[in-house]
Amino acid sequence: MGESEENGGEGEMRPVYGSDVEMNVFDAVRAQSANPVQPVKLGETDSFCFNCHKDVSCWNVCCHGADITLPPYDILRLTRALHLTPAEFLEGYTLPAEHTESGMPVVKIKMGGENGEGACPFMHETDGCLVYEARPSACRYYPLGLISMKMKEAETKDDFHFIVREEHCCGHSEEKQQTVSDFRKEQGVEAYERANRGWIDILMKLASWRSMGGVMGKEPSAQVRQMFFMVTTDVERFRRFVFESRFLKVYKIPEEPLELARKNDEILLQLGYDWLKNVLFNEPTVEMHEQVLKDAIANARTEAGGA
Repeated sequence: MGESEENGGEGEMRPVYGSDVEMNVFDAVRAQSANPVQPVKLGETDSFCFNCHKDVSCWNVCCHGADITLPPYDILRLTRALHLTPAEFLEGYTLPAEHTESGMPVVKIKMGGENGEGACPFMHETDGCLVYEARPSACRYYPLGLISMKMKEAETKDDFHFIVREEHCCGHSEEKQQTVSDFRKEQGVEAYERANRGWIDILMKLASWRSMGGVMGKEPSAQVRQMFFMVTTDVERFRRFVFESRFLKVYKIPEEPLELARKNDEILLQLGYDWLKNVLFNEPTVEMHEQVLKDAIANARTEAGGA
């Protein structure tokens, strides 16, 4: 991961994106095999054999003890399917966790059993997944994993897939052959990727900075972590924050997307990502009102002793 590197000014810090800056975005590996991940990069047109159905002898085994992190859009889809508020869903079906690479707070599905090795709360022994149409990204991808990588000096990220082959899974012995592209379309992952991309970008960037002690050498504060958790897990709470706090007195949000965000959760999520990128990395993704910005500059000068 990153090394300090000068970039136009003495002592200026920025993360270095190298071949080792990568993030395993979606996989549900339970580590029941010594080496479940096959180290072969798969492109969109590469093929593999896999099929999962009720007659497979391992039916429902993968729904026990899975380590499934829930990105923001996954939470949105599940709360809608279950007719719950985000707060109710988080309380009833998730556990708080930390994303290892970035150190940011996330939530995971709360598996059954005392040690978390039991069944997923959405699994039915006979019928399988009770929330299949709204199943999480990790479940949609399985047995594929997705890695998003940004090479040093590259302008864009490179996504590629790999196969997860766990000992218990008999789906790999099925004769159904498909390309990665066909599998992705069948599983409906593209909408999830679009809606979760901002979240992934933030986690990747924080992971890149972490070896330097955080963004510009500072780890995100407890308050910033709370902001991140609010935006990425509870869209209703974030909506109240935008429209019922001083948020709109501080930030100048264009009228059309703002009105859409009042009712559209996906658009509100994108606003949340832009706000977090501004707070975390000082990116010009949202604009402050002019007077607020002037006051902030004046305060910074005063604190620096330059007033």
